[in-house]
Amino acid sequence: MSTQLSPGAETVVDERTKPQLDEGDHERFSHYVPKDKLTEAMVMGTPVVALCGKVWVPSRDPQRFPVCPECKEIWDSLNPDDEGGDGGEE
Repeated sequence: MSTQLSPGAETVVDERTKPQLDEGDHERFSHYVPKDKLTEAMVMGTPVVALCGKVWVPSRDPQRFPVCPECKEIWDSLNPDDEGGDGGEE
């Protein structure tokens, strides 16, 4: 939506929507999993299940990717007063 202020100038209002995840989008995010399960999976090579339901064997640096919006939303709803978080990411 934009509003005309004067000739040649306008204000643009950024109206964001909730991101829609396609089938392959889970690969582009870090996901929340229980820390003990993440550590075990990294050592043993076993699969983990993220809060959003993604199942995979963790092998990459989660700091290189943005947090999965679905995992974050679920985590925030489970821990409304917890700022730092207690879950692991991958």
